[in-house]
Order: sequence, then structure tokens, then C-alpha cells
Amino acid sequence: MICGTIMGNLVNLSSLYETEPWGFSSPNKFLNAAICIETEHSPEKCLAMAKAIEREMGRMKHEGAGYEDRPIDIDILFYDDLVMNSETLTIPHPLIQNRDFVLRPLAEIAPDLTHPVFGKSIEELLIQWEKNN
Repeated sequence: MICGTIMGNLVNLSSLYETEPWGFSSPNKFLNAAICIETEHSPEKCLAMAKAIEREMGRMKHEGAGYEDRPIDIDILFYDDLVMNSETLTIPHPLIQNRDFVLRPLAEIAPDLTHPVFGKSIEELLIQWEKNN
């Protein structure tokens, strides 16, 4: 639980979900999970810590490569009900509603969490995704 220990207190952790890659072709499957952390750090500080964990675990960014296989990918999906868009960080994550591999684990730990832009719960967004796909 390195991420939880560094960033703050672990509040909840979903099951692991094995999924196909999204946005590119690969013979490898992905493991996805969602965690809820209570933190006193700013969103930018949390992002810096997440990127440091990714680098420590062997993730290397290849400029212009788009989506590709990687040992780990940590995204900040929400930060309370904050809505922000900077050069380095967009909260809520802009593709949540399009990704069942994000919605399923998130719905397991926070089904009633309301998306501050769409005004729908995670459970509602998952149901909407299932109807459309």
C-alpha cells in the first residue's frame, strides 16, 4: 500500500479487475483498481508523488507514443468535489465516463459519489456506459 502510506490514509480499496488494453492494441491485459485516500496534500503534490511511484516501479514515458504498455499507471480521478484544469492535471479525470475499467472499481467503493461536472453518481455513469456499449 505504498501509494496510500505516502499520500495519506487509505479509506477504501476495490477489488482488482483484469481488462483488455484501452486505446491501443497489446497482447497484455491490465489490472485495474480504485482507492480512496484521505490526504492533506494538494492535488499537485499528490500528482508529483504518484509520478514518483510510477518512475520507481519502472514506468518510462515515451514522448509522443500515445497509450502503451506500462508497469503502472496512477490517475487522480477526483479530489473531493474539486473541478480544475491545469497544464498537468485535470480533475475530475476527463475520461471517467468512457472507461468501464475505471467505473467498475470506482462503483465498488463509491457508487454514490457524484461527478461534480456531470451531476451523476458513479453508479449512474456505469449504468449509462453499459447502455451505450
